[in-house]
Amino acid sequence: MNLTDRVAVITGGAGGIGAALARRFAAEGAAAVVVADLDAAGARAVAEEVGPVAHAVQLDVTAEEQVRALVADTERRYGRIDLFCANAGVATEAGLDATAADWDRAWRVNVLAHVHSTRAVLPGMLARGQGYLLHTCSAAGVLTAVGDAPYTATKHAAVGLAEWLAITYRDQGIRVSALCPQGVDTPMLAEGLAAGHLGARVIAASGAVLHPDQVADAVIAGLAEERFLILPHPEVANYARRRAEDPDGWQAGLRKLTRRLNP
Repeated sequence: MNLTDRVAVITGGAGGIGAALARRFAAEGAAAVVVADLDAAGARAVAEEVGPVAHAVQLDVTAEEQVRALVADTERRYGRIDLFCANAGVATEAGLDATAADWDRAWRVNVLAHVHSTRAVLPGMLARGQGYLLHTCSAAGVLTAVGDAPYTATKHAAVGLAEWLAITYRDQGIRVSALCPQGVDTPMLAEGLAAGHLGARVIAASGAVLHPDQVADAVIAGLAEERFLILPHPEVANYARRRAEDPDGWQAGLRKLTRRLNP
């Protein structure tokens, strides 16, 4: 995937990784970048910063009819969608105390939103015999988000869905990547650290906290190589390997880190 003259849609585009992707895609020569977010003012601000190739849309990713309307409108405007980035996500910072509403929101944003966007955009991609799906899944999807049970479970589900899509549709011209960063300097992490949440402190202690632009760099490289797992933090691959080879030792290490940070 080369972004030159491509049409890209980014959900959760009003800030953080989504905004960084919008800026970088435009810099790479994208023909159009659709910045979609529940925060309409934020989406407009990013689109204005990106320039004339950008178009802002207010979107609730959990509302399938809105996602279908976004896809239809984009295809009418630009003729196609080459890359759909399902980037919106939410954390809860809760364990078994998470409410049913917490679980429901995490499931609808972190998993079902990916289902909605894929259902909407896939027919056009299949008709052309090509297209790319980028799903932001988090390192929590291949490891664990200490302190956040709904986030861990739903991000694992998001990786599983992305892998299923890659296996099912690659031979029909559809490429799929799961973006799995660890610590990124976004409002989600900053707010968690400010509130003293255990999960945020574990993330900050586990490796470098990257700027969203660094994540965008990793995405460009990953798309060019059509890699399934895009890991802005290379150490995540080592962590995942250790977790697979020695799950008991991996869990013991995380418990030790947790005790140190939360005595």
